Amino acid sequence: MAADLLTGLARVIATELRAEPAIIGRDTTAEDVDGWDSVSHASVIMAVERAFGVRFEDEEIFEFANVGAIADRVAALTRAA
Repeated sequence: MAADLLTGLARVIATELRAEPAIIGRDTTAEDVDGWDSVSHASVIMAVERAFGVRFEDEEIFEFANVGAIADRVAALTRAA
């Protein structure tokens, strides 16, 4: 996966959560970022979908273990398009 995808993803997530992009990496989980709870998670996912032009399946939205899992899914969806 391209580093620029992860950088862009970190930027989108950080903007949505009003956090520093530098604290968001592949291994970052919701527990690692202040304010990233189940309610804000939905906003994060919608922002990612808009930014990357992808659509996640409803059942997978709350299954992502960390930012890396989101990045991998974005990469797979953009390759499939």
